[in-house]
Amino acid sequence: MSNIDDKKLPHGEPEIDELTNDRYLEDHEYDGIRELDNKLPQWWLYLFYGTIIFALVYLVGYHLAEWWPLQEGEYKTEMAAAHEVKQATPEVTIDLENMVPMIAAADLASGKEIYDKICVTCHAPEAQGLVGPNMTDNYWIHGDSINNRITIKNLYDVVINGVIEKGMISYKDQLTPVQIQQVLSYILSLQGTKPVNAKAPQGKKYDTFG
Repeated sequence: MSNIDDKKLPHGEPEIDELTNDRYLEDHEYDGIRELDNKLPQWWLYLFYGTIIFALVYLVGYHLAEWWPLQEGEYKTEMAAAHEVKQATPEVTIDLENMVPMIAAADLASGKEIYDKICVTCHAPEAQGLVGPNMTDNYWIHGDSINNRITIKNLYDVVINGVIEKGMISYKDQLTPVQIQQVLSYILSLQGTKPVNAKAPQGKKYDTFG
């Protein structure tokens, strides 16, 4: 039997590449270009085998043995937990029709803290108006024009719904009903304070507040 180095292909080229000593693959010739039988790197083979092992573990763990829950199961578990929390902490209901400004010092202090965090950017530190209107004078954009009165209910609706065309977003998801009532009570307590550099009046003049 002749040595493999002596084997010749039909076109007379050796079975073994003289430069790399790699074997040529038979019937793998295209436009005169021949393919060598190169071995894959060990790291690539280990990575490939690892993906096979991972796929088997994933299949068994998630779909057969159920060692870990699927996304649908996780969703049901989280929804059940959220339902329990909601039952344990029922939503605070607000009697909007009978709402009146808070006058307790603690509530007004909480309202001022909220105002300083959220409202001061547009309405200035003393509510004298900046981008937003002055909230210390008798002129208001939103109010009860029929009864010529500014009520906390009117302002509550503004905070909940926002005034998008004026750049004011809704705060219903950022503040609780009690926090909204506190900050509005604080704002109404500033009525008539006449801060310096107050913004020019905007809106309609109202005579009654509260």
